[in-house]
Amino acid sequence: MAKKLAFLGPHGTFSEEAARSFPIEEAIAYVPHGSIIEAIEAVWNDQVEYGVVPTENSIEGTVNSTLDWLIHEVDLPILAELALPVSQHLLVAKRDQVLPFSEITRVLSHPHAIAQCHIFIKEYLPHATIEYVNSTALAAQIVSSKPEESWAAIGTRLNTRIYPLQFAKENIEDYDNNFTRFVLVGKEPLPLPASEMEKTTIQVTLPEDFPGALYQVLAAFAWRKINLSRIESRPTKRGLGSYYFIIDIEQRMDDVLLPGAFAEIEALGCQIRQLGTYPLYTYQRSTAK
Repeated sequence: MAKKLAFLGPHGTFSEEAARSFPIEEAIAYVPHGSIIEAIEAVWNDQVEYGVVPTENSIEGTVNSTLDWLIHEVDLPILAELALPVSQHLLVAKRDQVLPFSEITRVLSHPHAIAQCHIFIKEYLPHATIEYVNSTALAAQIVSSKPEESWAAIGTRLNTRIYPLQFAKENIEDYDNNFTRFVLVGKEPLPLPASEMEKTTIQVTLPEDFPGALYQVLAAFAWRKINLSRIESRPTKRGLGSYYFIIDIEQRMDDVLLPGAFAEIEALGCQIRQLGTYPLYTYQRSTAK
């Protein structure tokens, strides 16, 4: 029986494209969910075995809802990561003539998609009302169901194959180098091919009475020549000025270097939680199923 994998739905989202692009070496049934949090919770509550959720966009930065839920609410290891190139398109209901920009009264999409197209919207659609919804595919679904309205959605090319939509304008994102990172989470490992790139992600909690502790944490990696690709602070929710630090390390967990660094950091009074050690993949159309 195929194992289930949750993603942010409905069908036609970038999350679905990413989910289907992970090179998973067993049968998978893909299950859409109404929000990122619902997809994570479905894994945590054993409704599905795995989930794929976005964590970071190269233009808009961290997807805070994903990171905070993985930190505060569940304990699901990261099993893999995929970098997906993202192109946004302005979509309208199918008509004999494509709806011109000047007649579009409302633009619907996910907040991150809207943010990735600010320059285009400011130049061509300053008169339109912006409406945020849970996903780009939901925006496409709504616009396609209201062909009598002068509405547009910002979404994926796949939406034009799923819903009765057409392009009003393709590739409207503000920057060409637009990528989103997605992570695969689950309680149990699953078969994945080897990758040339690997990563370990940890959460570090600093002692509140140790000035300069973050410097000492970074020094533990620096003198061992361990490369870090990201350091980000997130609130502990215990009060102002209290943070966790999320650190991405550019190597898989080993038997010597990382355990030594972690022991040195813990000796400072810091707490370390491993969020995952996993392969990184780059999107390849040949892997999509």
